This record gives sequence, C-alpha cells and structure tokens, in this order.
Amino acid sequence: MNLLMTFIQKAIGQGVAILFGATGEIVTEKSGNLNLGIPGIMYMGGIAGLMGAFFYENGKENPNGFVGFLIAILCTLAASAFGGLIYSFLTITLRANQNVVGLSLTTFGVGFGNFFGGSISKLAGGVGQISVQTTAAAFRAKIPVLSEIPVLGDLLFSYGFLTYLSVVAAICMTWFLKRTRSGLNLRAVGESPATADAAGINVSRYKYIATVTGAAIAGLGGLYFVMEYLGGTWSNNGFGDRGWLAIALVILALWNPARAIWGSFLFGGLYILYIYLPGLSRATQELCKMLPYVVTIIVLIITSKRNKQENQPPASLGNAYFREER
Repeated sequence: MNLLMTFIQKAIGQGVAILFGATGEIVTEKSGNLNLGIPGIMYMGGIAGLMGAFFYENGKENPNGFVGFLIAILCTLAASAFGGLIYSFLTITLRANQNVVGLSLTTFGVGFGNFFGGSISKLAGGVGQISVQTTAAAFRAKIPVLSEIPVLGDLLFSYGFLTYLSVVAAICMTWFLKRTRSGLNLRAVGESPATADAAGINVSRYKYIATVTGAAIAGLGGLYFVMEYLGGTWSNNGFGDRGWLAIALVILALWNPARAIWGSFLFGGLYILYIYLPGLSRATQELCKMLPYVVTIIVLIITSKRNKQENQPPASLGNAYFREER
C-alpha cells in the first residue's frame, strides 16, 4: 500500500510539468500553429524564474519567500511569453516554416537554460550550488490542515501551488475553448482561417495571442520543475524529454486540456515505471521509458480510424495563412 501511494505521488509529480506544456501547446495548436519550441520554452521559463528568485534572495539579508514566489512567476511568464512572441513573429508575420522555427527555438531555449544555469552556478560557488530555498519553500508549501488527513492528505493535498494550478489551468482552458465566444473564434481560426477572416475575425491577432499565451502556460512547467520538483535548484539538461512528452500528450488528450490532466499523470507513471519493476536491465529500462510514446501512437491510430471530427487536430494545423489567397 505504501509503495502504491509513493508511486502515485511520484507519477503526479512527474506529470505536472508535462501537463503545463501540453495545455499551453493545445491552446497554441487550436489557432493552427504547431509550436515545436515548447521544450525550449519550458527551459527558458524555468531558468528565468530561478534567476529572478536567485538574485532577489542574494540581494536581501532576510528574503521573503512570498516576494521571491511572485518574482519567480513574473520572470517565468515574461521569458516564456517572449519565446512565444519570437515564434509568432517569425511564423505569422514573416511566414517562416513552423517546424524549423519551433525546433530552432527548442535548441535555443535548451542552450539558454544550460548557459545561464551554469553561469549562476559559478556565481553561487560551483556547479550544482544554486539554491533558492526560501522561494522554493513557498512553492512547495502544502495545504494546511487538509494535508494532515491520513492517506487522502498525502494523496490529494500534499503538493505545492503549481501542481494545483496546472489542473485549474487545464480546466479553465477547456471551458474557454468550448464555452466562450473568443474560444470558439480561436477554434474557427484553427479550422479554417480563411473562413474566419471572411467572418470578420482577426486571424493574426488570435494566432499571436494564442501562441504567446500557450508559451506562457508551458513556461510554468519549467518553473514547476526547478522550484517544486527539484526544490529550487538547477540541473543542466535535467528536464530530459518532458517537453517532447508534453507535445505527445496533446495527441493522447485529443486536443482537450481537461483530458490532458489524467493523461499527464499516466505519462508520469509510465515514465518512472521502470524504477518500480525489479530486475530490469539498462536496455529494458530505456524501453520502458518509451511507453508514453507507444501509447500515443496507439491512440493516434485508433482515433484516425474512428475519424470523429472532435478528436482530430485543427484542419489548418502547421499551415501558414496567406490572406491574399483567401
């Protein structure tokens, strides 16, 4: 029982960063943009939040955890939104190839994070010495009283702020896309930008806003990883392939942020399953890490055969819009 509880908690912990990334990418893809720069944007968001908290804590004799908390979030949102803005300008205004720009942004973001992470480590006294414990404690604070409930307290109420925010964000984005006029307009832009344009919807504006907003949400996944998961430290290349798992989760969730909630925890469980299976060789462990991608491929095959419209990607996904061709 204790082993199962531990596994579930670890699976949730692994899945939160993936959920932020998937939610942000779903919002972006609903506009017709395919942003493969999400892994890099998560790196940018993570290091920006850590840098903001680091310089704040090291500039104060008695730093306030709540102030560091706010600074970290603002820095993360600014950096990741800026990454989304770069992608939007290149793909929407300049009409550059979305795949090339996205992959370039991922390469840049990973390099950006590792470079500044290493630089801050040297300022802090050596590699691996970055520490923003006061700010990290604010992010990792459990829900008072409820977290003390036996069993349920550990299972449901023992996580930090960003864990719950990831679920709330996914639910809110689902409501926005399905229940609001702006959300319906956004979906119309993703399905047929020419038709949406003819109906008086500003296609470029919706694409810009969706892409920048999606990048900001994804960036919070990077902040979660460094503040809640790692406890306010930085590890070069520590994100692993979580950014790519977030993009894969978009398919598993069938472009529905609410479905991504359970999907992220499933991915988190599959990602660490090899740790709980005794007697596996190194090669077998690597095969276990492939399970999330295998599940995604199976779901993609099944949904493509059923051919339900609501389970398909936006019709214009990945295609640049040229108004003069309308």
